[in-house]
Amino acid sequence: MKKFLKAAAILSVSAAVLLVLLYLILPGRPGGLMEFDDPYMKDRPSVHGQRFMASTGTPWATRAAVEIMKEGGNAVDAAVAALLVLNVTQGEESSFPCVAPVMIHDASTGRVWSYTGAGTAPAAATIELYRGMGHEYVPKFSMLSQLLPASPDVITAILIRFGTKSFSEVCAPAIRIAEEGFPVHRMMEKNLGMNIFMRLGLTLLMPYNSEVYLGGRWWRPLQRRERFRLPDLARTFRAMCDAEASALRQGKSRDAALLAVRDYFYRGPLAEKIVEFHKKEEGLFTMKDLSGYRGYWEEPLAGSFREYTIFANRTWCQGAVVPMVLRMLSPLELKSMGHNSPEYVHTVIQAIELAMADRGRYFGDPDFVDVPARELLSARYAAVRRTLMTPGKAFGMTPSPGDPRRYRATLQGKMTGFKKPGLHGAVVTRGPGRDTSYLSVVDPSGNAVSMTPSDFPQSPMVPGTGMTLGIRMTQFRLDPDHPSALMPGKRPTITPNASIIFRRGRFYMSFGTPGGDMQTQALVQVFLNMAVFGMDVQEAINAPRFRSMNWPDSFSPHEYRAGEIHLESSLYAKAGSALEKMGYRVVEKPDWDYNFSAVCAVVKDHAGGRLVGGSDPRKESWAEGE
Repeated sequence: MKKFLKAAAILSVSAAVLLVLLYLILPGRPGGLMEFDDPYMKDRPSVHGQRFMASTGTPWATRAAVEIMKEGGNAVDAAVAALLVLNVTQGEESSFPCVAPVMIHDASTGRVWSYTGAGTAPAAATIELYRGMGHEYVPKFSMLSQLLPASPDVITAILIRFGTKSFSEVCAPAIRIAEEGFPVHRMMEKNLGMNIFMRLGLTLLMPYNSEVYLGGRWWRPLQRRERFRLPDLARTFRAMCDAEASALRQGKSRDAALLAVRDYFYRGPLAEKIVEFHKKEEGLFTMKDLSGYRGYWEEPLAGSFREYTIFANRTWCQGAVVPMVLRMLSPLELKSMGHNSPEYVHTVIQAIELAMADRGRYFGDPDFVDVPARELLSARYAAVRRTLMTPGKAFGMTPSPGDPRRYRATLQGKMTGFKKPGLHGAVVTRGPGRDTSYLSVVDPSGNAVSMTPSDFPQSPMVPGTGMTLGIRMTQFRLDPDHPSALMPGKRPTITPNASIIFRRGRFYMSFGTPGGDMQTQALVQVFLNMAVFGMDVQEAINAPRFRSMNWPDSFSPHEYRAGEIHLESSLYAKAGSALEKMGYRVVEKPDWDYNFSAVCAVVKDHAGGRLVGGSDPRKESWAEGE
């Protein structure tokens, strides 16, 4: 045994020495370091402007939006420019062509519109197919996790209906940054901070992903502030711009030229490259899938909290959880409980858990699932669900869903579509990239855009294009009774969602966040910090947060941590012990932890006639205006 241990030790030391030698001998990355005042984990004041404001996931995206508006573009033009720059500067979190839930406030009519920013499952994707391959859930790191892309459809649809600029104009900042490069920032370093064995594994399993994000140099980690370029993505963007320019040279209208951009992606050379890759790698996409894809405009869902109206995308995403939670909390004396007191945290968590139980039972693509949305968002249903709250005592397990059609607090009989697994699901494997991004823009006319783009390179990227098709199929379930059950042509219930809020019938705020199942929780907390406790937007964003884990995670393998809550450190010191006594399994996390989301917001102060922007120090988020 001693000889074995000695040999193992010698082997380990030899391997370590070899890796050090490789690191020293093999070439580093070209490009050098760039100066960058990284806003990550840095406090910042609210930003005030008289004309326009943008708050997005990175400073580059925010500045692109601001420059577009300085050049006469409106909020939609600026939002598309910011989206494309996020696809570059935060590509490991919100890559092109991503999911992109969006809501738009049209100041000329006072209306709010939602657009379906989630793709659909390809025609060959069935539960039987995946089950026949031995899968209990949709696998990550696989072609089988790729959803039909949505953002090119979103971009052209919103530019045609509300924009004023050409695709080439709004794409120019993204092309420039992708070609010239930008400095690796702290979140990018964290998101791609794999150890050497994971980097080698990525290179072997997904070589093009490694080429794009590691430069193929698996032996060296990314270095903060090193120049990072995406030349293949820049060429893809240029080709789309060329399709528009060609249409305009032929005398076609602006709208027709934008449709030519869309066709170049869904019917032309890019579609052909995607399908060719899927055929080679035994994926499911066909030309018919891509050419037939369409998003659509819809009336948003809405609920109220006192004098506020909260608008949300429909139930192809989780956005309606926010107004559902706020409906439950509206009549309660939250302010008298004290901000982030144990009683307050417990009360808000219970409302969140009750809404999440209903999300798991009822939320699905409304084209496929009969969702009782009106009832779920009603004051009457909120009142009966509120009766299930247990003051001073945690639920322990996820509460049962209710019966909104009969306005009953709990659903009687078989609870199809909401199965409680064991206390813990499978261990989640870390991969390249994670999370989501967000952007909020308000222009001089009062138009507003709220958009939450997302997708990350945890499945094979399309060689030579810089395009990531993501893993959003993992938000389907392989359970035919679940409302988000996989079906051809169906949208999964994705976590990214966009929010717009009115106050006393007028536009008040556009806000949103990355963060998976934490998204709706963070939005509820930031909103209550402002509406109940009178904080300004930046103070509300900076305040310590809490997070419940008490339901199956939206991403496969749908990990479940029953009764567990996470508290940022300063909140843990204040309330952790009392919450443990209520029955919670409490986990302390650092203050301003990026796992607690990164809210961006733009608020319209009608009394002061100004716009106020806030951005979250938990990531590189940044607000700027004029």
